[in-house]
Amino acid sequence: MATTSEEVSTGFVKGLGLLDSTTLVMGSMIGSGIFIVSADIARQVNSPGLLILTWVVAAALTIIAALSYGELAAAMPHAGGQYIYLRESFGPLYGFLYGWTLFLVIQTGTIAAVAVAFAKYSGVFVPWISAQNYLIGSGTYGITTQRLLAIVVTVLLTFVNRRGIRTGAMVQNVFTFAKTAALLGLVGLGFLVGRNAKAVEANFTDFWRNSGDFLTVVRLVGVAMVGSLFSSDAWNNVTFTAGEVRNPRRNLPLSLALGVGIVSALYIACNFVYLNVLPLYDIQHAAEDRVATVAVQTMLGSSAVQIMAAAIMISTFGCANGLILSGARVYYAMALDGLFFKRAGKLDRRFHTPAFALVIQCIWACLLTLSGSYGDLLDYVIFAVLLFYILTIAGIFVLRRTRPDLDRPYRAFGYPVLPAAYIVVAGVIEILLLMYKPSYTFPGLGIVLLGVPVYFLWRRRA
Repeated sequence: MATTSEEVSTGFVKGLGLLDSTTLVMGSMIGSGIFIVSADIARQVNSPGLLILTWVVAAALTIIAALSYGELAAAMPHAGGQYIYLRESFGPLYGFLYGWTLFLVIQTGTIAAVAVAFAKYSGVFVPWISAQNYLIGSGTYGITTQRLLAIVVTVLLTFVNRRGIRTGAMVQNVFTFAKTAALLGLVGLGFLVGRNAKAVEANFTDFWRNSGDFLTVVRLVGVAMVGSLFSSDAWNNVTFTAGEVRNPRRNLPLSLALGVGIVSALYIACNFVYLNVLPLYDIQHAAEDRVATVAVQTMLGSSAVQIMAAAIMISTFGCANGLILSGARVYYAMALDGLFFKRAGKLDRRFHTPAFALVIQCIWACLLTLSGSYGDLLDYVIFAVLLFYILTIAGIFVLRRTRPDLDRPYRAFGYPVLPAAYIVVAGVIEILLLMYKPSYTFPGLGIVLLGVPVYFLWRRRA
């Protein structure tokens, strides 16, 4: 079932080097979450120490997952990435369920959410762009200027990425460097000039307050990690583009390790900055959860709103580009297996990109933008996202047994201890989410299971 010759016969261009792959990892991870979700996490854990612990555990899990994925990426460097790994480990049904959920909600819903975030912060500079300014209709299904701009951004970036992998990578590099510089600026300001003696005393005098016993810590952190895990998600998108990476057996594992490591360190540093500048109460009650804006406002005054709006616009634009670029490669791989629209498995003759897959992804993301339902859908699928990560890492153990002769230029760091630890810890988080957030988790599981009859219908049609 391997696809070694597919990329050769279909004409993918090997246009991504190590730098491009690393910026794709980083750019897909950094959206608007780091600037916002710490407020909700702080409300849930009600402790400075547990706020940091939530981000540290999320970082540790993400790094272990990335180091584990490196083995699969180096052994099977084909377009589609995680879809291929699940297909080869557990069979085509599991690969389809991942691709189905990715297209229906995970990738397209995130594209819609990130594009809307870009439009929302554009309204800081152009007040005409607003969620209340309707052009057509009203209510849930009306078209506002904010939604219109989100759709324009999605269409524009789809057009850019249709014109070749190097064009998309160039946009990704520019915006990833810019957003990384913005985060470094926030960290530098926070530690060099933003120290607030009252905040430091309030937060670090009793750093672990309200922690309770070990089981309480596990419950609080496990449930609160939804925000930090989602903010750290999409690092795996680089595996979708494996068919276009030069020297993938070296560059894919290395870019996963570098990209995830750098972003995770920045995220933890940002949260220390929040605690260095703001008392925990102010973090918990930041207006519209805009913690970073409140922190910068404390340091620099009234100009903070514009500064942070510009930073988030840069961040979300680059994030949307990475998501659009990579997602279409999964639908391309599914189409080659007869599990998606046949045209999605063809490349544009001039630019060597999966043009139809890009277009259909764009259309569905735009429809989700118009419906306004992407926010609820994304809340639902964090359970499914984590479930597919667990399955994929479990696939390492399966393939070590079923395909011992598979060429593995890189082997998962810390195998079997670290991959097994990820499965156990992520499994505990899944159980906690089922227990304490059933209204989110069961709909997400339902979306995945809905793909089972669709799979058999599609196979029958094929």
